[in-house]
Amino acid sequence: MANPQKDTIYVDIDDEITGVIDKVQNSSAKLIALVLPKRASVFQSIVNMKLLKRAADSNKKNIVLITSEAGLLPLAGAAGIHVAKSLNSKPEIPLAPSSIIDGDEAVDEDDPIARLPEDDQLDGSQSVGLLAGGAIAGAAAKGDLETVNLDNSEPDSVAPDAAAVTAAAASTRTKKDKSLKVPNFNRFRLILGILGLLLILLIIGYILLGSLLGKATINVSTNASNAPVSLDLNLSTTASSIDPSSSTIPAQYAQSQKTFSEQVATTGQKNEGNKATGTISVTASGQCTALGNVPDIPAGTGASNNGQTYIIEDDITFQTGTISSKNTCEYQGTDATNPSNGSNIPITAQSGGSSYNVSGVKFTIAGDSSGVYSATGSASGGTDNIVQVVNQNDITNAENKISTGNAGTVKSDLAGQLTGQGYYPIDATFSPGTPTITPSASVGSAATTVTVTENITYSMYGVHKSDLQQLIADSLKGQINSSSQSILDYGLTNANISVNSQTDKSAQLSLNTTAVIGPNLNINNIKKEAAGKKAGDIKTAISQNPNVTGVKVSVSPFWSSTAPTNTSKIKVIIAKPTNK
Repeated sequence: MANPQKDTIYVDIDDEITGVIDKVQNSSAKLIALVLPKRASVFQSIVNMKLLKRAADSNKKNIVLITSEAGLLPLAGAAGIHVAKSLNSKPEIPLAPSSIIDGDEAVDEDDPIARLPEDDQLDGSQSVGLLAGGAIAGAAAKGDLETVNLDNSEPDSVAPDAAAVTAAAASTRTKKDKSLKVPNFNRFRLILGILGLLLILLIIGYILLGSLLGKATINVSTNASNAPVSLDLNLSTTASSIDPSSSTIPAQYAQSQKTFSEQVATTGQKNEGNKATGTISVTASGQCTALGNVPDIPAGTGASNNGQTYIIEDDITFQTGTISSKNTCEYQGTDATNPSNGSNIPITAQSGGSSYNVSGVKFTIAGDSSGVYSATGSASGGTDNIVQVVNQNDITNAENKISTGNAGTVKSDLAGQLTGQGYYPIDATFSPGTPTITPSASVGSAATTVTVTENITYSMYGVHKSDLQQLIADSLKGQINSSSQSILDYGLTNANISVNSQTDKSAQLSLNTTAVIGPNLNINNIKKEAAGKKAGDIKTAISQNPNVTGVKVSVSPFWSSTAPTNTSKIKVIIAKPTNK
């Protein structure tokens, strides 16, 4: 690659003349622009100027001092050095005043200043950048100079523009002087553009945020008054329309069945062993005048001994008797079902167990309160097999442990169910109903655990809110001036409702509340008129109503001064009267 035609050397304020000369001699360019710092002391001497000129000429180089200091111009003119104010300015040799005398700073006369041939002198009509392709081109034609582009690329033209010269000069600096740093205007424009974009985005975000967060609350004070309301209501699931004469309202009956359960361990015991069997002999005694009047004993009658019961298997009859003493007769019972058994009547223990094995013991016949019967007998074959069974205490314990949960949750669910169907839920009608208890095993059943299940059906009534409001309005007709007043609040939120009676078809209620009567203000119209307007304009418009005593408008967020255009974000509150 050919040597560059032009070189830009930045001279530091501390550089000596020898150092500057070395930089000129070491440069491969034929045209050298020396950019001087302000107050460069090394060039305040005519001797240094001449030394620099001599070194440039001896190396066949043209130098141009880039400076705007007026004090250096006479010295450069005296030495014959070209000067330019900038890299894009035209170089020229300043005038050398005749008053400049070397004085003590003399140059050796034996070493005269060498001059470039006339053909190699700079053309003062061209800028420093153009001289790299013009003046030097002449020398190149003689074979003394090599022509190159200022951007160090292969030349297509020998006349580079000023911008290319500036770029080449910046790339070949040997040392930068911070005091000569040129501002980067492209970077400045980029930063300015980014700041402008951020400002635009900030404004857009401000508008969008205000639109999303915008809310307005309008509080209106009026000359309204309270009006007490007392009604007896009849709710009916079969009614198709409201009947003001009887205060009957069509109603919806909602139900929700919940099941709860609890399991406990059983504590009862039962002997499942073999039942003892045997025979019993029964006699009846009494006054002889009562002979023939002794009642028979039917099969299935119990005979007990020491708290243990045995079942008599056959019917016992008393047909023959003997006189045991004066006026006393005794009858022997015989087996009427199986006569072959005679007086030995079969019995079976009521429960299994070895404790029922007895021999020659006395029995008490069930129902024999007067002691007519006398019985003895024996039983055997009973065995033990103890198993765990359910008793009534186990079932009761499980019932007491059942948790029906939070009834408030069920109540909310029923209210939501009615609301979803378009009805106004009457909380006072919420009823849990009578629970149904079902054990998993009956009393006496063999089981290690028993589970008790409780089913409860919750219910609630709902009515159309408009029907309630109509009945309230009918009750207040005599207190309202329909031309200028209306019911501002029907009092349903704070109504006291009690249930007199309730079934799954109807309910009778008592309603007591306080309604509010005031100026005829339509909240929806107020919202529409306030949408998008300033707070002051809203206040002025509403205050024109003679029945309005005060208006307060608050708008958010804090930087917003107008109400949102979306009426759903505007809240209108009409103050209730303070009089009771």
